[in-house]
Amino acid sequence: MLKIAIISGSIRIGRQSHNVANYFNNFIKENKLGEAEILDLKEFNFPVLEERLSKTPDPDKSSLLFSEKIKNADIVIVVFPEYNGGYSASIKNAIDLLYDEWHRKPIGLVCVSSGNFGGVNAMSLLQTVFLKIKAVPCATFPVPLVEKNFDDHGNAFNKEATDKRAGAFIKELTWFAEAFNKMK
Repeated sequence: MLKIAIISGSIRIGRQSHNVANYFNNFIKENKLGEAEILDLKEFNFPVLEERLSKTPDPDKSSLLFSEKIKNADIVIVVFPEYNGGYSASIKNAIDLLYDEWHRKPIGLVCVSSGNFGGVNAMSLLQTVFLKIKAVPCATFPVPLVEKNFDDHGNAFNKEATDKRAGAFIKELTWFAEAFNKMK
């Protein structure tokens, strides 16, 4: 069974993207699509990056744990908000903490926005970041008008339509993960 890490990429008070991370965690488990785990950046509470983990002389336990979780994941789903046309500082900080762990890792991007466009600007920018570090952003899932689509517990208001989109999203990520695993 595939290991799927779901990064909840906002640490703000009142964050809406975490509700979407909870949705994916529940969706994956309910449909037995893999072993899902949320990696909540609010709980990891990384300091502002001074150096990559591999070059840090005395790394903290949370950084080492995060590294291990990303390294062992077959798929990483990054759920993040669009702030002012870009991605959150917390997600960039977490990505830059690692390097080798991202190599050839299938990445699903889930951008959450309170606006109508579902964070397409931020998603495009983050795709470029992942490509630069040799990760493989291979599926996207924009979430417009998040407050009108998900409750505070990660339940989709239009479950049938959201589940259909989520199923196609996970199927694409699974294809890449299985193809990459055959090439190891």
